[in-house]
Amino acid sequence: MSLMRRLERGQSGEERPTRANPQPKEDTGELAGRAGQPPIRFQRAAAVPSVRGSYMELKTRVQNRLLQELDPAMDLSRLDEVRQQIQGLFEQVLVEENIVLTRPERQRLLEQITDEILGLGPLQPLLEDRSVTEIMVNGHDQVYVERGGKLFKAPVKFENDDHVMRIIDRIVSPLGRRVDEASPYVDARLADGSRVNAVIPPISLIGPVLTIRMFSKDPITVEQLIGYGSLTQDAIVFLKACVEANMNIIISGGTGSGKTTLLNVLSSFIPSDQRIVTIENAAELQLRQEHVVTLETRPPNIEGKGEITAQQLVVNALRMRPDRIIVGEIRAGEALDMLQAMNTGHEGSMTTAHANSPRDVISRIETMTLMSGYDLPVRAIREQISSAIDLIVHVDRMRDGSRKMVNLTEVVGMEGEIITLTDLFQFEQTGFEEGKVVGSLRSTGLRPGFMDRIEAAGVHVPPAIFGIGARPRF
Repeated sequence: MSLMRRLERGQSGEERPTRANPQPKEDTGELAGRAGQPPIRFQRAAAVPSVRGSYMELKTRVQNRLLQELDPAMDLSRLDEVRQQIQGLFEQVLVEENIVLTRPERQRLLEQITDEILGLGPLQPLLEDRSVTEIMVNGHDQVYVERGGKLFKAPVKFENDDHVMRIIDRIVSPLGRRVDEASPYVDARLADGSRVNAVIPPISLIGPVLTIRMFSKDPITVEQLIGYGSLTQDAIVFLKACVEANMNIIISGGTGSGKTTLLNVLSSFIPSDQRIVTIENAAELQLRQEHVVTLETRPPNIEGKGEITAQQLVVNALRMRPDRIIVGEIRAGEALDMLQAMNTGHEGSMTTAHANSPRDVISRIETMTLMSGYDLPVRAIREQISSAIDLIVHVDRMRDGSRKMVNLTEVVGMEGEIITLTDLFQFEQTGFEEGKVVGSLRSTGLRPGFMDRIEAAGVHVPPAIFGIGARPRF
């Protein structure tokens, strides 16, 4: 993408996007450094005595000079070359403007200006911080981050609401998405797969709101989840067997409970010789197999036409000869098509759903199935659910911020009008010490009714995971 195209998307008029100043608005003569760094105090050379520059004036002036000097046709995909050109012009501008800075101050100012030109402005240092799992922008002057499951206010701000809007537009425009008064909210993603949601006025009363769910550059592994205490080795042995034996699995939980992370981990157990079709609203799954087809929904255009829903993609996926269908999240009518796919030869499919418990998942899927537009009897829906879904994996974000698997629940079948469930594993909390939840995921001692299907698939599950014999090793 050329620099000119990027600036047309990210800026308007003479105003350029600038790094916000977390210091008071009066002229302090301080330049804010990156998070956790001391501010930069600058001075102008004696040759230019007339200008009393503030942080914003200095940064805007240097940045505008850089943008005037840079080649508008520059290819921003060649980042190293672009950074070298920006640095060269930056040094030249400081000399011509007679601005005196120490070497550390000069480097920090260069980083902030580069973030505005090539990155996402004030958010760029947070995006590069691997301890941050979520970024929440509430208007231009409040930015929060999540670290270790807890929220903290970040020491960064935007210049104003227009600055936030420019960053939002910079994110969504390359994806063909839009956000304006006619369509005041949008789902998108960053280049690394991080999930983005933006909401703007008039439906947001505090200014533009931006939420970024960070995606790990290095996919979380099974060993890491065990190390975090999110699940146990026994549970992984059992889940691996379920995936290999083509059990249909629903992963449920609340917002930020780790559903997508667990879906990524479970998908890694799918044999590499199978064809997988994924369907998502914003592509964020990181499947490691080679034969993967990724489909993404599309919102309507400005005329209200051209929308592609998850329900349509699930129907289309059935014509693509998939061995397995993975839906990032079921939210509405696509639930019925997903159930039908699971019941018609596409076993081993997986999806996620928001719910508070395994029983709630069943109720939510019933409701979503009714949203498909078909007038189906409740009993028919429940029969579809009970025959399609084999296992519900429920995860939760605990009060200490940790994510844990709290239920592995088998969908047994129908008893009268009720779908019966059996807990195979449950999380037992034994205490709360030093701000941490203490407990473990333990087998209930019950073997699932689908064990004969697992064994028929040639997959061995050690009896010890159900409390009999020696412990298995994964």
